[in-house]
Amino acid sequence: MSDKQPKHRRSRPRRAIRIVALCTGAVLVLCGAGAGWAYWKLNHNLKTVDLGSELTAPTKDATGAMNILVLGSDSRSGANGSLAGGNTDGTARSDTAMVVHVNEAHTAATVVSIPRDTLVDRPACGTNAAASGVMFNTAFEVGGASCAVKTVESMTGLDMNHYVEIDFAGFAKLIDALGGVDITTTVAINDDQSGLHLAAGTHHLGGDEALAFVRTRHGVGDGSDLGRIELQQEMMKSVLKQVENLNLFSSPTKLYSIADAATSSVTTDSTLGSVNSLLGFAEGLKHIKSTDMTTVTMPNTTAPSDPNRVVALQPQANELWAALKADKPVPASVLQLQQKNPADSQ
Repeated sequence: MSDKQPKHRRSRPRRAIRIVALCTGAVLVLCGAGAGWAYWKLNHNLKTVDLGSELTAPTKDATGAMNILVLGSDSRSGANGSLAGGNTDGTARSDTAMVVHVNEAHTAATVVSIPRDTLVDRPACGTNAAASGVMFNTAFEVGGASCAVKTVESMTGLDMNHYVEIDFAGFAKLIDALGGVDITTTVAINDDQSGLHLAAGTHHLGGDEALAFVRTRHGVGDGSDLGRIELQQEMMKSVLKQVENLNLFSSPTKLYSIADAATSSVTTDSTLGSVNSLLGFAEGLKHIKSTDMTTVTMPNTTAPSDPNRVVALQPQANELWAALKADKPVPASVLQLQQKNPADSQ
């Protein structure tokens, strides 16, 4: 992000890909004789990135534990410029980063947010040499999805099986297609930079307002990026609840609108870049509900070299990655460190 960061800054499977796959499958069922056209249209919407050998062979989509890297890009290019403002030179960093771990039984998932300002040792990416003590979100800017995957694997010790990316415009479009989401805040939020102004209470947010909600940090809490992560996790839960409450088969027109928006909102690794692949992927996740998801932020602390940056807090960060690698629940040592939602004063 281009806005100036405050001192002690602490700082979107994710079910987005499941939404894409489930809606796509339902559309094809309902379209009947028109399924061929619908298949072509939805397949044509999908954007992919070929990560070659960077990803672990995704042979465990139906069974077995797997890890998915989900990035929210802060690109200001194209439609994103009017939504986000700021630099419109086409560059982008990973504004939001989440590692989604699906357990071996495919009955639960853990979502770990990585603060974008975490100082990390970035591995060599293409013609870019390895670098030490650089911001995590610069990996995407330097080497795109491939470098982001390599950096996450290096810092976590986890192998990534899939990659999903969504930008500002895509997120807002998906929320609108879902009919908006409900968000409750027990404190007023007023942020001129994100354009979000909400009184305390429950609000039904459209795409632009939902985007402002996940981007705001100056108008609530301590103004940190870590507080904003809590808002993003709250939004994710609200999106999942909205999807679970939808009767996807009640309106073919509405359903197609959602599937069209979903498939045109994300970029995936090439192994997920077809309707058939997405349906297979969704089949393996169908038993995971919003109540089966644990969301945490990677344990972190203020960087000794820069009060505006953070570093992984040890040994808790390594304990978290080790637990996921062993397909175990999030350790209590990590859960007790989690920051509360700044929009909830309770």
